[in-house]
This record gives sequence, C-alpha cells and structure tokens, in this order.
Amino acid sequence: MRKIVSMLLMFFILTSVVPVSANTEGICEDIVILYTNDIHTYIDGDISYDTIAAIKEELQKQYKYVILADAGDHIQGTAYGSMDKGESIIKLMNEAKYDIATLGNHEFDYNMSGCMNVIDLAEFPYVSANFYHEKDGVRGENVLDSYVMFDCGDEKLAVIGITTPETYTKSSPAYFQDENGNFAYGISGGVDGALLQQDVQNAIDEAMAQGATQIVALGHLGLDASSEPWTSKTTIAGLCGLDAFIDGHSHSVVEMETVKDKNGNDVILTQTGEYFNRIGMMVIDSETDEIKTDFIECEEIVAEDGETVEEYKLVSELYNGKELIYDSETKEIKDEWILQIDESLGQKIGSAAVTFDNYDKDGNRLVREQETNSGDFAADALYYLFDDMGMDVDVAIMNGGGIRNAGITGDLTYKTCKDMHTFGNVACLQKVTGHQILDALEWGARNVGIGENGGFLQVSGLTYKIDTSIDSTVKETELEAWAGNPEKYRVYDVKIYNDATESYEDIELESEYLLAGYNYTLRDLGDGFAMFDNSVNVLDYVMEDYMVLANYIQAFEDGIIDATNSPLAKTHTGFLVDYGDVHGSGRIEITERGISSFEDVKTSDWFYEDVKYAVLNSLMNGTTKTIFAPNDKLTRAMLVTILYRAEGEPAPNRSIPFADVEMGSWYANAVIWAHQNNIVSGYDENIFAPDDNITREQIAAIMHRYATYKGVAPTGAWAIRIDYGDIADIADYAMDGVMYCTKDGLMQGKDENKFCPKDNATRAEITAILHRFLEEK
Repeated sequence: MRKIVSMLLMFFILTSVVPVSANTEGICEDIVILYTNDIHTYIDGDISYDTIAAIKEELQKQYKYVILADAGDHIQGTAYGSMDKGESIIKLMNEAKYDIATLGNHEFDYNMSGCMNVIDLAEFPYVSANFYHEKDGVRGENVLDSYVMFDCGDEKLAVIGITTPETYTKSSPAYFQDENGNFAYGISGGVDGALLQQDVQNAIDEAMAQGATQIVALGHLGLDASSEPWTSKTTIAGLCGLDAFIDGHSHSVVEMETVKDKNGNDVILTQTGEYFNRIGMMVIDSETDEIKTDFIECEEIVAEDGETVEEYKLVSELYNGKELIYDSETKEIKDEWILQIDESLGQKIGSAAVTFDNYDKDGNRLVREQETNSGDFAADALYYLFDDMGMDVDVAIMNGGGIRNAGITGDLTYKTCKDMHTFGNVACLQKVTGHQILDALEWGARNVGIGENGGFLQVSGLTYKIDTSIDSTVKETELEAWAGNPEKYRVYDVKIYNDATESYEDIELESEYLLAGYNYTLRDLGDGFAMFDNSVNVLDYVMEDYMVLANYIQAFEDGIIDATNSPLAKTHTGFLVDYGDVHGSGRIEITERGISSFEDVKTSDWFYEDVKYAVLNSLMNGTTKTIFAPNDKLTRAMLVTILYRAEGEPAPNRSIPFADVEMGSWYANAVIWAHQNNIVSGYDENIFAPDDNITREQIAAIMHRYATYKGVAPTGAWAIRIDYGDIADIADYAMDGVMYCTKDGLMQGKDENKFCPKDNATRAEITAILHRFLEEK
C-alpha cells in the first residue's frame, strides 16, 4: 500500500477504506498481520527489513490478505537511525512494503519537524487516535488519521493507532511547543487514563459505524508499572469493541495474552520485545474469527557432527519458514547504508581494557534504575568536557534513558560513541541551586524499586543514596513532569566533590552550583525535569553527545581506558572513579535506610519486617551503624523511650519522679511522660530501675496500660480465658496485660504453650509487638 498524498487525506479522514493487495490465487482468506515494535534501528542482525519483506512476499502466496504493521520506535536507537534522522529507516520500511505504523515516543526525538518529515517520507500511513493540534490550550483536530480500514473481502479490518502520553517527557516538551513556548500539539492521556481511553473508544465507535468487522489497536503504550495509567492492559480494560492489541514501548515479549475489556470480553494482547529479535504474526480466521498470534524467530542449527553452525532458520507454528530468507532489493539498500555508516564512524579513537555495560548477567537493563559503569563514564565525559575548558563545573548528570549501549570493550570508534549516545543532544552548563539538584535526583529516583525510568540520573562529582523503603511522593503534572517537592524525600546523603578539600561534602541546598548536562534534560526539560525551568544558562550548544564521549576517550593516556586511570582521577584527588564493575564506582547507593546496613538482620529472619517498621518509623535504632542486636535483652528505659517516640515525644510537664533517673539522660523525658500517663510505675516510690531487663509479663502489663492511654483497650466484661501451661507463674499485676496481649494477638505463648512471664524480652520481640499494635490501632 502507498501513502495517500496529504491533500487527499483531508477529504478522507477516518472514512477511507484501503484494499489489501490480494493474491487472487491464494488458498486462504484468513487475514495475516505481520508486526514489529521497538526496532530502534537495529537493522544489522539476522532479522531485518530485508527479512520481513521476503516473509511478507512469501505469505502473500499463501494468504489473500497480508498486512505489515509497526507499533513505533523505529527511527532512533543506533547510528543507523540518528545519522540522517531516520530517513534511511523509512526508506527501508517503504521498500519492505509496510502498510501502516503508529508513532512511538522516539519518533519525536528529532523534534516535531523531524517527526513530520518521516511521516511525509513514508509510503504508508501513520495513525494515532490521541495525537492532536492545540492552540491557546484548546484541543484541535487530530494530526493523523485515528485508524485505517483495510478491505479484506468479506471482512473490514480497522487498525487504530495509539501513542503513549509519556511522549511529552520521554521525548521533550519543547518539541510540542511553538516559538513562544505555547503548546501547539498534544497527546491525550488523563491522570486516570480516561482521556486516552475516550479517544480510542471514539475511534472504535467510528470504525464500527463505518462497517468494521475486526478492530485491532496498534499501540505504543507498554506494560511497565511506571507507565500507568496508560498501559495497554489498563487501556483495554476501559474499552469495548477491540479484538486485539499489538503493543510496543515496554520492550516486553508477549506472544499471546488474553485481557478482559470493559464488558468482560477477551482481547488478544501481543508484543514482540525489541530490536528485530523476532517478528510477530497474527492470523484472524476467516470462518471462526479466532485470532492466533505467534513469533517468527531465528534458531541456531546444529550440524550432523554436533557442531553449532552459523546458520539460522525461521521457526513459528503459524509460519513454516525454511532457511533465513531476505528480499534482495531491500537487502542492497540496507547493506549500503550500514557500510556507509560503519566507514564514516569506524575510525579507532581508543580502546577499553574494561567492559562498559548496562546489563547484568541475566540480561536485565540496569542503567534506568541503578548506577552502571557506562553511566559513570557518560557523566564523567560531561564533567571532563567543562572541567578541561576551565569551567568550575561542580556536578554532571546523565539521564539513564540516553545511554543505549550493551557490552563495549576493546577498540573504541566514533560509531561506538554513537551507539552509546544516539540522540544527538548537545552539552550545556547551567547555574542551579543545591535544592534543584536534590529535586532532580528525587525525580529521577521516583521509580527505583518499581521499574525502569529513563530519567534515572547517573552522576559525576556527586554521590547520593536512595531509600526504597520510602514510597515516592513527588508531585507531578498530568504530563508527567515535576510539579513540586515530595512529602518526604527518598534521596538522602547527597554529597558533592570539593576540589579544595579533595573530598565529597554535604550538599548545601541554598548554595549555587554549576551543573553540566545535555540540553534535553537541562534546557528542554526532557524526562519531566521541570525543576530546571528558568535556571541560569552559563554555556550552551558546546558539543554533540557522542563527541563528548569521544573527547573524553581521547583524553586517556594513549587512548587506553582501564578501571582507574581516568584523567579526572589524576587531576582531582579523591574523585570517585572505578570502571571495573558494571555496577559502577559506588556513587549511588540503593538502600532500605537503617535496615540494609544491619549485618544481623536478614530478609529471611522472622523479625525482618518488624525491625524495618521500627527503624523506619524512628522508634528504634541499631546499637551501632551495622548492628541492630535483635537478640539482645530489652531494658525498662528502652521500652518507655520507644513508646515515647511513637507518641511524637511530647514535652513533659513535671519533674522526674524517680531518684535513679537523672535529668538530661537519654530516657528521662520518656520516663516522665510514661509515669504521668500511668503507663509505667517504679519498683517503689523512688526507684525506676531503668537499666533492668524487662520481662515478658512486664511488657504485657505496660502494653495494656499504653492501650488504655490510647483509648483502645477493651472495657467491660472483656476478660478471656488463657490456657498457658505456666499461668500460675504470671504475677497478679500482669494478668490483665497478658490476657489483653493474647486477645489482641500482640503476644503469644512459647516453649510448649508456656507464656514464660519471667523471661527477659528481646529487642526483636518488642519490634514485633509494637508493629502489631501500632499498625492495627
């Protein structure tokens, strides 16, 4: 199919029906959809555009109706896309006879004019139901058709395009604005996903009114939790009328999953993963309307002698391919472009004795959620650029989504740098406050512990920690941009390198710092870094991103990079640089504050969650920075202090009632508070015995009095029967407390159903008791 010229499209918006090139001699009238997503210009693998072109041609000999579709993110990712801003990729897609595509967020990476350019170059239509013109804050017409209708004999297939609302921040908000900073384009989403769902539902309803018998969404939404409420599953759940959803964006491998729509009907969801690792194939049965999906993949062949040979065949239940095939004309275009790029960028500029990577041994992508050595290197390259220019740079930041490489070692070329930084962003330097830096780190860390986030910040000249036990409470706009301080920061212990002291020192929030980065983050507020809006620009448009890397590589002695020979380490004593580990130099520490540092508290311990609760709520601390001592005995002073902290440490209003409690001692105010509220009493009128170990029955009595103070203790005829084997050993004063703690599940028997009232309680036991009491009450 060829793209209808733009003037004609104006007359056929949302109504045109496109005939599919049918093989009249085809033996099957089933509808076949071949689909790809998130190719990201990885065109030099075993499967590429020449492969899919040949497969389409071969399938057309078997099926009357074959449609080739792409779900977005196909013009950006490697130098093969960025060197001509996607034009050669579109040329390849044209040659492969793509029939339809939707816009992924990375189709906007070359700004809006770049996006419109590839749309114009395409000989197939782009569709999007939720991408629209905007003026003065008022939504206008859609930029593209919401869907295309394919005439497949007795069937009419509507393919609806959907673009992720995350595009605003995962591309750059500036691209959607006019020269005055006013929004000229919009992508509907809604804080609850309702606006997105409504646009898609409108397209479904329109297509059905135009006679559609099958409706398939071609979306770029994904499945990542961080993309909520705009994921494909959430969107499907708010719609009715879809038959299938071909997805992209999250790089997920979903061969065929059934998702319920708004009316409880089944919708087939599928996504091929990434990078041309596989081709999706959907078959809609012409007689039963049953939909099946499968992947066409490459499989190594083992020769008769048992050796693995470099041959591949395509495997799929739906497609019985033989050996790997390709279309010669498409292959010629592809090979020429690859050769041209490889030659132009292939000059050696250095070598790495280490392996720079962003993946762990299990293939998990790390750079968007934790420190990596590639992230350190990219941030250091920025720091070095301005430092070498004589600028007093303090910190450099690099968004994880802008670091694209897998394992890199050995010879380094300009192409290596281009594969690492594919976007063509430009380095700049800005004057910001310490508070802006803290906010940026917090914004980047908001999804740590949940999933990936392209805005996660790799850093140079700075160290910081992230407490994943604190849920992110950053305020964000509907467009997923920073909108204000969180209720509580999960980023802490931020330190900035000081050349004068040759050490990392605590950040000063009101002080000004020179921050290096790329225009995407600092000037265009990409990834939602709106805290940098109106920052003071010091120097801009200094050098393109891949050249920043090349400049840094060439600064190493003989261009040879090992773990610790960075020129930054040579000129800045104490600068934290070690490229020997994929996990980085130790600049970013991800913790559960106060928990992960304890050597004697393991996640497998019965008391782990209880200790975590007590520490995170500032009820208890470790006996040292690395020891919690869960099995140590608990003293009377410790217990009243813990309860006092739980109450927010109110100011006491009378003098100390006990002779053995000194004014100014760490527990004095707690003892006064507990005594005046009838929670504790002394052994006699003058003795509290703060250092005595507290027994289990004493804890039961105190917890009952504390519950009475809180107004949550039972009243009336509430006493229960307790059948502990050692009930006779429980003191009279503690009996009500033991019954109460047993009734409310705060304490239970031990050692063959004995309460063991005289046993000393441990620090772990009190964390469990308080956790149960405070969470319940």
